[in-house]
Amino acid sequence: MNQQYPSILLEKAVNEFAKLPGIGRKTAMRLVLHLLRQEKTTVEAFSHAITTLKQEVKYCKVCHNISDTEVCQICANTQRDSSVVCVVENIRDVMAVEATQQFRGLYHVLGGVISPMDGVGPSDLQIESLVGRVTSGEVKEVILALSSTMEGDTTNFYIFRKLDKMDVKLSVIARGISIGDELEYTDEVTLGRSIVNRMPFNGTL
Repeated sequence: MNQQYPSILLEKAVNEFAKLPGIGRKTAMRLVLHLLRQEKTTVEAFSHAITTLKQEVKYCKVCHNISDTEVCQICANTQRDSSVVCVVENIRDVMAVEATQQFRGLYHVLGGVISPMDGVGPSDLQIESLVGRVTSGEVKEVILALSSTMEGDTTNFYIFRKLDKMDVKLSVIARGISIGDELEYTDEVTLGRSIVNRMPFNGTL
């Protein structure tokens, strides 16, 4: 039986919140009712922040991380080691590795992993731009820091095949991370040690 809403405006708002990942209709209702109880200026600030994010956010032209400028703060930082590039699946993983304070190189955000079941192939990811960065000659080491899942390992192997003949060291984060774990949910100490204790990658795990 469908829930009856006293207002079509309330129902529309709940429907939109329920589209967010991990948000069911009950949680969506709580969030909407919470916003209704707030001052008008608070709700307007919330709405403006979301709208501005969508309209004005940029993606770094070097590493594809979210940025306020054409080149993100990490890539623009001359104190970082530009010869080492850590390849991650998404922006959350950049934040996870940065939180360890164990890595001073640059990043490359793929925007996902190869997953035929989900219709995601190599051409849907930022792999060719990674190859371009390595081809330029400045990158001396590529660290594959993808989640230890079947899709992550498949993507690791594909990148290995693309870079194998180039003059670059390929390494993979140490498996202090359990098989099947998502990188962003790994605790900072374990992830930091996995970066520091990375191993050469030869196409097998």
